[in-house]
Amino acid sequence: MAKDERDLLELLRTELDFIEKGGYGRSVRTPWKETSPFRDSLTCVNYALPEKAHPCAECHLIDFVPEAKRAELVPCHFIPLTDNGETVEDLDAEGNQARMEEALKQWMRDKIQQLEAETR
Repeated sequence: MAKDERDLLELLRTELDFIEKGGYGRSVRTPWKETSPFRDSLTCVNYALPEKAHPCAECHLIDFVPEAKRAELVPCHFIPLTDNGETVEDLDAEGNQARMEEALKQWMRDKIQQLEAETR
């Protein structure tokens, strides 16, 4: 299957910047609509498409999803973010948006640092 041709390091930097600027808060245009980490950002291969035109298997983030969770509707929500293995799915169910976003930011900082070290 064709992989997303965008650069993973740049995607993670963009996503981190997006979250740090409040990207997953409620929109002033559509405050009734919940936003979904990864899914509602430029990181998603289906971002801004009215329907899921590309399979998640084409996304760079799929490599971080445990094999057993890759068939989920939103597999990126099952990426282990914390040392305890907590995922977006777990943290979202907890209802603490700030804690979820902090875990996302830290996971992305760690992955960015790891990728930068690999490219040196």
